[in-house]
Amino acid sequence: MGTDQKSLSLKEKLFIIIFKADTRAGRAFDIALLWLILISILSIFLESLPSLSKDYLEYLYWIEWVITVLFTIEYIARICIVRSKLKYLKSFFGIIDLLAILPAYLSIFIAGSQFALILRIFRLLRVFRVLNLGRYVGESYSLLNALKASRFKITVFLEAVLVIVVIVGTLMYLIEGEISGFDSIPISVYWTIVTLTTVGFGDITPITPLGRVVASLLMLLGYGVIAVPTGIVSSELARTRSTKGNERSCPSCSIIIEDEDANYCKNCGQELEH
Repeated sequence: MGTDQKSLSLKEKLFIIIFKADTRAGRAFDIALLWLILISILSIFLESLPSLSKDYLEYLYWIEWVITVLFTIEYIARICIVRSKLKYLKSFFGIIDLLAILPAYLSIFIAGSQFALILRIFRLLRVFRVLNLGRYVGESYSLLNALKASRFKITVFLEAVLVIVVIVGTLMYLIEGEISGFDSIPISVYWTIVTLTTVGFGDITPITPLGRVVASLLMLLGYGVIAVPTGIVSSELARTRSTKGNERSCPSCSIIIEDEDANYCKNCGQELEH
């Protein structure tokens, strides 16, 4: 086994460390990555505090740039060692890896853009496998597939909700008028959306009996608005799970393999079994 490890090229050794979590080196790499992400997110939080002194801000500035340089090196290394470079660049994790470093360089030209580095939190999805949570990543892909399959039904439902919002908003504008704060149809539509989603900020309130009746019906309808898309997605999830037994999944990152002829995982590059 030791001889086999020594015979591996540098590129193959880096691939094992960066993309595999079932080895000691790969696990150590992912744990180090996890801590860097957490430290980076914490520094972004602290940097936004107005009461923080300039001395601490300078320390945070250098910490952020050190982490950015490390992430940049890692991103370049992933591109160099991955089998299909274009697929990686276009993949979800490839885009997230780019967004984890891009705002830092943009901050040189655009002030305040460094706070977009909070997107690095999405990189935590990569290190789920360190905590033996790879199966949850697989479940997240099942949820995404269910949302994708139900997108047309949800679109039709949202169009119906939009029609209701416009009609009720216009109706409330006619019923309540400027006395109750319904100064225009856009403001009335805003109130309708807030009420329909059961948020209820209370900045605009109907005072007429008829307006309150309409508001009550709208609030009851709001529960249906929550239930309908949930039912649509749940039915798609049930259908997906019923057919999941016939699908392949990556043994490394647990992503569902849709292409039956694929030899390698499009996400992590793991060799697949047929």
